Amino acid sequence: MEHIIDAKGKRLGRLASEVATILQGKKSASYNPKFEGDDNVIIKNSSGIVISGKKAFQKVYYRHAGQLGHLKEKKFHDIFTKNPAWVIRHSIERMLPKNRLQAVRLKRLIIEK
Repeated sequence: MEHIIDAKGKRLGRLASEVATILQGKKSASYNPKFEGDDNVIIKNSSGIVISGKKAFQKVYYRHAGQLGHLKEKKFHDIFTKNPAWVIRHSIERMLPKNRLQAVRLKRLIIEK
């Protein structure tokens, strides 16, 4: 089953938790935690998401290059202006269970601008 979600005006965290629930298959009657589920999610208007307060300029994404002292950081605002789909996919990925089904479930996620 396909779920089409309009992201315009929705909060990032609430949208991500709703999509993660659908991708796990918890909204279908045949839910079983060891199967990946069969629901697809299409998110439209990804650039219209909203975050509260000062998070746009205070939220930081970290990544590490592997060597000592090579911790890279970028602000939410910089990443969101370049690629709002990455921000949504990243938050959904972090809300899915960390197991072998995570990659399979993320393949059923389509994010449109």
